[in-house]
Amino acid sequence: MGIIELRDVSLSFDEHPILQHLSIDFWEEHIHAVVGPNGAGKSTLAHTIMGLPDYRQHSGDILYDGKSIKHLSVDQRAKQGITLAWQEPARFHGISVEEFIQRAAGKGGGARTVESSLELVGLDPDRYMARDVDATLSGGERKRIELASIVAMEPRVVLMDEPDSGVDIDAIQSIFEVLGKLKQRGTTVIMITHSGEVLKRADHAFLLCSGALVDKGTVDQLSSYFERKCVPCTHKNVPDEEVLL
Repeated sequence: MGIIELRDVSLSFDEHPILQHLSIDFWEEHIHAVVGPNGAGKSTLAHTIMGLPDYRQHSGDILYDGKSIKHLSVDQRAKQGITLAWQEPARFHGISVEEFIQRAAGKGGGARTVESSLELVGLDPDRYMARDVDATLSGGERKRIELASIVAMEPRVVLMDEPDSGVDIDAIQSIFEVLGKLKQRGTTVIMITHSGEVLKRADHAFLLCSGALVDKGTVDQLSSYFERKCVPCTHKNVPDEEVLL
């Protein structure tokens, strides 16, 4: 049994199917990758698990620790230990980095928690605690600060939408190191990505195409997708055999 289980989940917008009969188990204390081309439904899957308002009118069910969370709000899911790191981290004018991380940590969010969380993501607390979470920060800095807030939150499940988007090599390496430490602490990580480099950091992977689950398995098994840009499947758009060779 997984910590997050999707049971025949389908979701459509304006009668256009986005997710199609997804049944997926995300195992606890693993780093999972959800891969596939643009438009495959990867981000929609993350938003549906998180319970964002526009993504709750789905069929099927989502289980967390074996119990349905289908009717829970975003806040209720967050209180139970599920959080989402956005592809493009939000900007908060007038809110300092220290206050931002303290709010994420809740009652345990003292100065030492903020400092240790920033240090873990490779940012100097003396340089960043007093700064605002706004446009004066680079995309990579905001991504690290968002990750620091997640570290302080101590969630059980982290959904990461394109963790390598908008960051340099040093920043993404730091992010990968933090994800490994989160796993060691017992956190389950679900990475949404179309990057072969990100896939390599996972323990297990799922391949989506047109909102349907095409394949699942080890990183080695699914790496062929990034080598060939497609894998044999039953989808109506499956390429000719000679293309796959």
